[in-house]
Amino acid sequence: MKIKFSPGSRGYKMPAEWAKHAATWLAYPHHRTDFPHKRQVILHVFAEMARVITQAERLRFLVRDRTERDQAHAVFERAGVTMENVDFVSHDTNRSWLRDSLPLWVVKPGARKIAVNFRFNGWARYRDHQLDDAAGRYVAQKHAADWFEPVDAGGERLVLEGGSIDVDEYGTLLTSSECLLTSPRARFKGQDAQGVQDCLQLALGVKKVIWAPTGIVGDDTSGHIDDFARFAPGGRVLVCSETKRHDQNYEALRAAKKALNRAENARGKPLEVVELPMPDPVTYQGQRLPASYANFYACNAAVLVPTFNDPNDHVALSIIADCFPDRRTVGIYARDLVVGLGTLHCSSMQEPA
Repeated sequence: MKIKFSPGSRGYKMPAEWAKHAATWLAYPHHRTDFPHKRQVILHVFAEMARVITQAERLRFLVRDRTERDQAHAVFERAGVTMENVDFVSHDTNRSWLRDSLPLWVVKPGARKIAVNFRFNGWARYRDHQLDDAAGRYVAQKHAADWFEPVDAGGERLVLEGGSIDVDEYGTLLTSSECLLTSPRARFKGQDAQGVQDCLQLALGVKKVIWAPTGIVGDDTSGHIDDFARFAPGGRVLVCSETKRHDQNYEALRAAKKALNRAENARGKPLEVVELPMPDPVTYQGQRLPASYANFYACNAAVLVPTFNDPNDHVALSIIADCFPDRRTVGIYARDLVVGLGTLHCSSMQEPA
């Protein structure tokens, strides 16, 4: 049922990613230009993600038709995925970046969870996004007992992607000014920081917003936070750090760390800032890609971490393991996946228990 009240006004809040999941959503990667010369490989990357995910929660996998379903079923089965924990959901999509096109979820003790479905407009960049937006609404309508669509004062649906925000267990939300406020493609262009915070409080139940300045090079989303800074349990925040002064990301990541060192969470406590290394620059066909260890995904069974056959892979895995001591840390090779300008977190969306 579509609700008319703002969930945050009734005590609902978006849980941290590491809270228990009912399911993880992925989608068949069929977009023709997202993975040039790599598309056939990506389903196998998703199969490795699915193998770990289905050890402790359901996987809901979006497919367009029976052909995609049969292909995915065969690849997953060969990879050792727990198939009894896989639900194939039929709906067309443009792309497989479900972090940005599917609903976010809010919860409240003793109440049914609510799917919060913002509008997806292709990161204000790509024209072919209507099927993704429709898939988000479909999931909200068919897989949630209650759902909500945030709108502005004029009744227009508000735009927000899941990759542009991250939340902790205390009601703190982390985002970038570039993505939501300052870039030519800013999702809340024309609003100020307080106006955006008020909106996010009503829609997602967050209590405080922390602003990092800008995102990393190669990111086509205009500064998504999940490429360079992520919360971890207990008041920690992981932020990528570039040690090479000549690197294009050096200044942006330095500024992000500075902002986080000054910030307090929703409980009024300083953040414990933990630095993550960056891999050496990853390029494909001459293009710098947004390769980053911050694009990890915390499912019930493990934290899935993108790896790049880089000397810093083991360093990043160790740091993330220290921050999530209650579950395994599993590296997933993502050098092919990042050709599409995203990796594990961008591809997935959690549905909380």
